[in-house]
Amino acid sequence: MMEDGSIPTENGSDREGSALIFLGTGCSSAVPNAMCLIQKSDSPCHVCSQSLSIPPERNPNYRGNTSLLIDYCSSDGKHKYIQIDVGKTFREQVLRWFTLHNIPQVDSIILTHEHADAVLGLDDIRSVQPFSPTNDIDPTPIFVSQYAMDSLAVKFPYLVQKKLKEGQEVRRVAQLDWRVIEEDCEKPFVASGLSFTPLPVMHGEDYVCLGFLFGEKSRVAYISDVSRFLPSTEYVISKSGAGQLDLLILDTLYKTGSHNTHLCFPQTLETIKRLRPKRALLIGMTHEFDHHKDNEFLEEWSKREGISVKLAHDGLRVPIDL
Repeated sequence: MMEDGSIPTENGSDREGSALIFLGTGCSSAVPNAMCLIQKSDSPCHVCSQSLSIPPERNPNYRGNTSLLIDYCSSDGKHKYIQIDVGKTFREQVLRWFTLHNIPQVDSIILTHEHADAVLGLDDIRSVQPFSPTNDIDPTPIFVSQYAMDSLAVKFPYLVQKKLKEGQEVRRVAQLDWRVIEEDCEKPFVASGLSFTPLPVMHGEDYVCLGFLFGEKSRVAYISDVSRFLPSTEYVISKSGAGQLDLLILDTLYKTGSHNTHLCFPQTLETIKRLRPKRALLIGMTHEFDHHKDNEFLEEWSKREGISVKLAHDGLRVPIDL
């Protein structure tokens, strides 16, 4: 971040390689919390009130639904753009961050699960696809679990349907090539030339969500929605197990206490101490987190524990060798 809070553009040399772009780092309801702005208070929420006076591109406390864009530069120098999750704030993220970081398209999509904050932007995928009034374009590959596939067929039948029924008019919709992946650390898949290992985790005790491990030169794990780690998954991403991560991107919902479907700050930090990645960036925050103040705390924590940990922010671009 610049001193004025704005997000710097990257120089040309950085753009030659791969990078991770954080399109969203907030919870399902996003930040600012609407209730903080529409209900007047004698002690207004400091974090949410900032949205009334500071533009989002200069406000690291303005957070959309969690989403990551992987700008993958392969060995031949060609770039592919892989989107993880397409939530309720997807269109806003495209307008704000695709334009800033010169992202021309989405080459493939990976979904962690089928909750609203991960999938309700799927209709807007057509806005980043070539225009065709008859849908005569190559579909974008989208990788989902079977559970998510079954749910999305109900939520978005017109995106899943392959053939028009007799007498049905052609309407322009996003064209998607649905590919089912397994919830299994032993069953990797390839999206746009990059290999991904599914990382099943509990998102509440009644629900399995997927994180993903990717990168050969740098090992990166992205886990946006987790309340408990399965032993097999923890082994794959632990320094004491299959090997140390170069970067862990991890869920942290509330600043204190605990939650039944997400890690909160205390549990997130304990998890990082247990997994021992070289570096961690936190996502999924509510308005309880103040970016600057809490990163000051994390700077001291990082020195003490020997692990670099920071809150991520929307628009953050991290160059990385994948």
